[in-house]
Parts: sequence; structure tokens; C-alpha cells
Amino acid sequence: MTLGSKLAWDDAVLPFQLDQSNIRGRVARLDGVLSGILKQHDYPVAVEALVAEMALLTALIGQTIKLRWKLSLQVQSKGAVRMIATDYYAPEVEGEPARIRAYASYDPEKVKNGPAMDQIGEGYFAVLMDQGEGMQPYQGITPLSGDSLARCAEAYFAQSEQLPTKFALSFGQSTEPGVAQHWRAGGIMIQHMPKASPFATGGGSGEGGLLLADDLLNEDDGENWNRVNMHLATVEDMELIGPSLPATDLLYRLFHEESPRVFDAMPVRFGCTCSEERVRQSLSIYSAKDIGTMTTDEGRVTADCQFCGAHYDLDPATVGFEAKDVSGD
Repeated sequence: MTLGSKLAWDDAVLPFQLDQSNIRGRVARLDGVLSGILKQHDYPVAVEALVAEMALLTALIGQTIKLRWKLSLQVQSKGAVRMIATDYYAPEVEGEPARIRAYASYDPEKVKNGPAMDQIGEGYFAVLMDQGEGMQPYQGITPLSGDSLARCAEAYFAQSEQLPTKFALSFGQSTEPGVAQHWRAGGIMIQHMPKASPFATGGGSGEGGLLLADDLLNEDDGENWNRVNMHLATVEDMELIGPSLPATDLLYRLFHEESPRVFDAMPVRFGCTCSEERVRQSLSIYSAKDIGTMTTDEGRVTADCQFCGAHYDLDPATVGFEAKDVSGD
């Protein structure tokens, strides 16, 4: 296999379907996307791991949304990591890359050694969908539960969408020979396709009474779901991360008995939508007096993008709803 064919699976999401089991899924691998996200901040390793996992979940879940839609995932917590926020911008047209951005807010004094999830306390996992102008945004929330952000996402899909969902994720700092150390991530998401038949009702069997996959499936579907999950459980971390194993080969190795079909892969890139125009728009609701309270000792209004690190330096006379026209026209 050539280096080019290996790298073709990086920063891409490959959708697939298991026809024998009525299950759909995606395979994702992130490399340059994570570099773009993480180089903006000097996060502790445990925080980097949480951001990497959240970005991977965003890529896997985001692939299903329609053109020009926006998907956001958020974790709000009372732990050392107070918030993780990610955005997925679907392509404007078919064939173009999707864009992902992410950042975390944390208390450096509270971050400790140990598993990444130890940095997160009581809180919630949220999914927000923006379908564009004129459409009502959607928001779904579920309590944080389980030993990973992936388990939180599974609980969200079971509780809010009533869709049995499973993630197998791997992420870490790559130490490939001849390549600078950097973060890589790879994962598989499987999801039972919705049916017209009613789901189970009543309390769930999961932690805190949350619904689990077994609460949502009848006997036949449950057998298919359990069988596919047994296959998925055999995946190894290096198979998920790559880059030497093509995603199609991985799917065949895991699910060849389930008649897998693959569809066109979608490229993903690190990308931010911030701009000076957006900063000015966000300040347009303030009076000149309010703008004065935001002005630095140097007599400027400044703003920094938490996602991409862009710095904006503006003349206070040109922002706010009382801004002067300094164009000279």
C-alpha cells in the first residue's frame, strides 16, 4: 500500500450499512483535524484526550446531517473541565469537506492525573442542531453518565432519539517513525435503523433509569444488534486509528457476515467561521457607553476566538449601534 492510499482515509468519514442486520454506521479517522484543533491551545494531556474524543464523536454523528446544517455537541460539567464545545458544519454542496472546530474550558488548578473522565463531574451532554434560517433549532440533553463521552452519547441516542447506538473509539498521541508526535483518532459508530414498530415504554434499565439498547429492541432485532456488537467488540485500537488499514478492509474484517455496503466517504477539515464582521455584529447591540467599558487601556476593543485563536483589534468608535461611519464616504 502506498503512503497516498493510507492517507486517503485520514480526516474522512465513511458511511456504511449492514443489510443483514438493519444497522447503519460510520467509520471516521482524524489526523490533521485534531492538529488544527489542539494546536490553538496548550491543554493538559487529559483535556486534550477529552477534546479529541469529542471531536471524533462530532465527526461520526455529524455525517448524517443535511447540507448547510450545523451540529453542535456540548458537555457542561462541575468538574475540572467545565465545558467542551464542538461544531460540525455540513458542506455547502455535495463533495465539499465538512468542517469541525472544538475547544474546552477548564480550571488548571483542578486538573489531575488519571483517566480523562476524572476531569468531568456532574453535568449534562447536549446535542444542538441548527437547520438554517427560518427553522427552529433543536436541542436534546441527557445527564452525563458512564466511563467515557462515548457512553454519554450512547445514552443520549437511547434516551432522546430512542435509537440503539454503539461507539468504538480510539485516540492518542501518534509515535509513527519519521513523523512528529501528534494526536490521531479513529472510531466506528453503529446504529439500529428506526422502524415503525413501537419502542419499549416505561423506565430504562441503565444507570439512573436511562434507556439502553435492549430496552428499545424486540427479540429478533435484539439478536441482530447483539451479534453485530460482538463483532465490533473484537476491534483493536490500532485498527481504529490506522493509518495502515483502509476503512473498507476494517469493515470487511469485522462485518463480512453482515453483508456490509459502503457509500461515498466525506472529507472533514478543521475550520472556523469567526470573522471581523461577526465580531462587529455581536457588538452591534451595545451603546457607546457600553463599548467604553470594554475598551482596553490602549483604547481598543479586542476579541479572541476560542476555537481558532484569531485575534481581533477594533477601533471602539466603529463598533456598537452608535458607531461612527469612518469609511470617509
